[in-house]
Amino acid sequence: MKLLFLLLTSISLLFAIELQKPKIYKSQNIKGWYMSEKLDGIRGFWNGKKFLSKNGHEIFVPKEFIKNFPNFKLDGELWTKRGDFENIQSIVLDSNPSKKWNQITFNIFEVPEAKGDLLQRLNKAKKWFLKHPNKHVEFIKQIKCESKKDLDKFLEKLLSKNAEGVVIKNGTLDYFTGRNKNILKVKKFFDTEGKVIGINFDKEDKERMKSLKIKLENGVIFNLGGGFSNKQRYNYPKIGETVTFKYYGFTKNKKPKFASFMRVRKEE
Repeated sequence: MKLLFLLLTSISLLFAIELQKPKIYKSQNIKGWYMSEKLDGIRGFWNGKKFLSKNGHEIFVPKEFIKNFPNFKLDGELWTKRGDFENIQSIVLDSNPSKKWNQITFNIFEVPEAKGDLLQRLNKAKKWFLKHPNKHVEFIKQIKCESKKDLDKFLEKLLSKNAEGVVIKNGTLDYFTGRNKNILKVKKFFDTEGKVIGINFDKEDKERMKSLKIKLENGVIFNLGGGFSNKQRYNYPKIGETVTFKYYGFTKNKKPKFASFMRVRKEE
């Protein structure tokens, strides 16, 4: 049994992909960086042959969707519109791609392993799709930021349109991978994920969920009781599922402050 576990772990690591991951913006100096909208979709990595999720699992797409795609790598977000995550997730993570893929666009924000700075890398992909059009491909607009005031104004404008937030990136560097201080996410709140390890029920109504017992990646356990509709309290996430929630910092015990349920996160 132990040998099988090690084998499966090795296979998982073999297919894992290393992507760029943003740190959290904390008033760092971002003058001259590029800011763009953070889309709330499913991360899509084109490896030159097929689409992979952020965890390295294959995303099954219709042939028409990848018509004229290049043999070089692309990184972006599979997306429809703001506030549509559940619909996007159901379409993209279906192992049998449906006609609903016509709703999806691939929004490119990086060209891994291409030479040059950010704009030069993106230009490689833009030139490709200019010669080899694909109606599903979009490029996330990159706007140069001159000051914190610029960033704040851009963020407020997007939030007023129900956007998730902003990504700001040092565009002068060569391509890099991993969680890096040169790419930052900017939001009014934070969000993260945790695994459901228990259910707390209402004392008056034994079938009504009061809160979920959540275990974070760092081992911290807390009760998540905010953000659920009355319907969701009777049709609650199951033990073993991963949920996404938003929060506003941490307590002295490293538990999320004012945590509020957002959604169940399916495996990507």
